[in-house]
Amino acid sequence: MRTKRLTEAKGILLDIGLTTDKQPNFVRMATRKRPGVDIVHNLERFPWPLENDSCLIILAAHTIEHIRPQLIVKFMNELWRITKATGQVAISTPYAGSALWWQDPTHCASLNELSFAYFDPAFPKLFEIYNPKPWRIEKGNPIWKSEGNIECVMYPIKEKSKRK
Repeated sequence: MRTKRLTEAKGILLDIGLTTDKQPNFVRMATRKRPGVDIVHNLERFPWPLENDSCLIILAAHTIEHIRPQLIVKFMNELWRITKATGQVAISTPYAGSALWWQDPTHCASLNELSFAYFDPAFPKLFEIYNPKPWRIEKGNPIWKSEGNIECVMYPIKEKSKRK
């Protein structure tokens, strides 16, 4: 039932980064031109060339760890801006301090389970530190994977949201 509802909804399916194969029916945005990249844009320059509330699903696999730490809140706020009220964002990143995180010399931001709580008002002591655009972390997330990744599914909290 959930899949049917998502496929009936309108919006851009956005794949950010280059780590995985391009997903069918997704628009891919990355910092450099490579095969399968539809939008070339520096992910640390805001705003991105996408309309407000235009994306239904955003996949950000192995991207956020390449964003300078002082820009993580702006990065998340930009994801919030382009995500529809009924949309979702899935982020996958190497777990802070894992071998996967250390192997790439371009990794500059390290995240763990609590990192995502800074964006969810359900964790007021952390959320109020930076006062970012609000997200709701899906129940049971973030999930740590044995290969060293952490994954988190989040939903924007917007006034017009119809998500229950």
